Formats: sequence, C-alpha cells, structure tokens
Amino acid sequence: MGTVRSFLCLEPPMNVLTRFVHAVRGWHRPLVFHAALMFGLAVFSAVGVFADDRSLLGEPVWMKPMKFGVAMGVYSLTLAWLLTRLAKGRRVGWWFGTVFAVAGVLDVGVVAWAAADGTFSHFNKDTDGVAPIVQKVFAFGIPPLMLATLVIVILVLIQRTGDRALTRALRAGLGLAFASMVVALWLSISAGSAPRTEIDANGHAVPLLGAHGIGDPDGHGMFLTNWSTTGGDLRVPHFVGLHAIQVLLAVTAILNVLATRRAWLRAERVRARLVGAAVFGYAGVFTVLTWQAKRGQSVLHPDAPALVAFGAVAVLTLVGAATAVAAARRQTVELAAANA
Repeated sequence: MGTVRSFLCLEPPMNVLTRFVHAVRGWHRPLVFHAALMFGLAVFSAVGVFADDRSLLGEPVWMKPMKFGVAMGVYSLTLAWLLTRLAKGRRVGWWFGTVFAVAGVLDVGVVAWAAADGTFSHFNKDTDGVAPIVQKVFAFGIPPLMLATLVIVILVLIQRTGDRALTRALRAGLGLAFASMVVALWLSISAGSAPRTEIDANGHAVPLLGAHGIGDPDGHGMFLTNWSTTGGDLRVPHFVGLHAIQVLLAVTAILNVLATRRAWLRAERVRARLVGAAVFGYAGVFTVLTWQAKRGQSVLHPDAPALVAFGAVAVLTLVGAATAVAAARRQTVELAAANA
C-alpha cells in the first residue's frame, strides 16, 4: 500500500512511478506479464476504435477488447500484488495465479480475434468461421478463471494479509469478484432462452443464443459501457463486483493516510470498522444491481422498489460509518482526558 499512500500524499509522479516499477519486480511475474499484455491490447484496441469504422450492434468492433484489456489488466495486476502478501499457501497461490494468467490470455485473446474478424465473441452460435473456436476456448478457459479466483479467495480467508482493515478489504473484494463471475454466468443463462439473429460487421447474419440484456436484447446501450438503457444488463453487477477489490483497497489506503493526521483513526479497529461499513455498502449496491438486472430493469431507470433498496443500503452504510467515527472520537477524547 506504500505506493498508493505516496500518491495520495502528492509525492512527485516520477518518484511514485520509480517506486511502483521497483515494487512490481517482486510481484507474481506471470500475472504481471498478463497485465502488460492486457494493457497493450487495450492501447491497440483504442487505436482500432478510431482507425476501424466497423461496428457491432452500434458499437465499434474494437470497443469490447479495449474494455476487456483494461478490466483484466487492472484485476490481474491486483492479484499479482496480492499473492505476495500470502504467508500460507504461497506455492499454491503462485500456481493458481499462473492458471489465471494463462486462461485470461486465452479468453481475452479470442475476444480480440473475434473483433478483428468483425463478428460476435459472446453468444455466437455460428458454425462457420472463428465462432466455433471462440466458443470452445470460452468453454475451457472460463472455468479455470473462476477456479483460480475461488482458490485465492480461500487462501486469503484462512490468513491475515495485513492489518485488520486491509485483510477485511481483500477478503470482501475477492469474494465480490468471485460473486460477480457467478452472477455473470447465472444471468447470461437466464437472459438467453430465445435464439435470435443479428448482423455482424461484415454484413453476415449470425445466430445468437444468450444476451447481456434481460428483457431486451443487446444494443440500445449507454455510451462507452454499452450497458442497456432499456432493459436489465448483467454487465453492470459483473463490473461492479469485479472491481470491488480496487475500490476497497483505495478506501483502506485513504484511511491509512488520514490516520497520520487524525488521532481517532490511528486505532486499527477503527479503520477496520470503517472498511466494514464500506464493504457493507458496496455489497449492498452489488446485490441491488444484480436484483435490478434480473428483473429486466435498466440501471438508468430504477423503479420505486429499486430506489428504496438503494436508499436503505446508503442509510445503513452511513449509520454504520457514523457510529464507528463517533465511538472512535469519544474514546480519543476520553483517553486524552485521562492522560491530562
């Protein structure tokens, strides 16, 4: 967490970059290499978004591999750092981290291959071209990603990987990441009972079975994310859950920095309680978003029950955080009075 804290303390960018590069050398190398490939793909795809005018369902063909590259790059880099924190099962963690890296390259690689071919990567039931190979790679590549994540979750659960706040953030973040993978699989099965035909970037009719949207097929999407504006979309809770670990680590880092300036935050248990409140709020939002998508409702158009659910999560989170802060400040004042 030192590099993050340096950044938050406004250390010169070059110093932060130098320290970051030095730190990365000791991380899980296959995952670091995987992250480098993913970020490279993201840059290449970003160029393709502007240089290639082909589109699928109104979205540039290179938009999906660009998003996959960024998401997988950030996630795998986080795992590469996390595996260095393990005191127990380091060898097991190393091997399953390597499994994740290899499977991730294969899965994202075929997404990019389908984009280059101008056709759909997901839900494509065409028997010609690249589609059969893409689906076979998904069939063999996605289970290892889920298994590797589950094993790493278990390794983190059976040991402390830092102070109580950091350990809580890592456990909850990885748990939500695994839950997001399960939700994506579950909702995609729920969404796709009716086959349909769409036109790919080459003008060919392609049979599709399954969809990202529930209550409305793919398309009618938001800018950049392409999340459905007219129906439920499994990609919303999947995205939120997958990146829970980065958000919770950021919360932990911010609390650590603030603890250098606020005496009531210096107690480990106080920061752990505040991280716990953040975990509750994040998990609550993830749950409501999953429920909303399952009901076929766009994230942009929540109905009254969804608004009530979001409101309840917000209120309970704020109450939990406020209670922890009030108790910490009271104890600090009492301690100062006792020492006076």
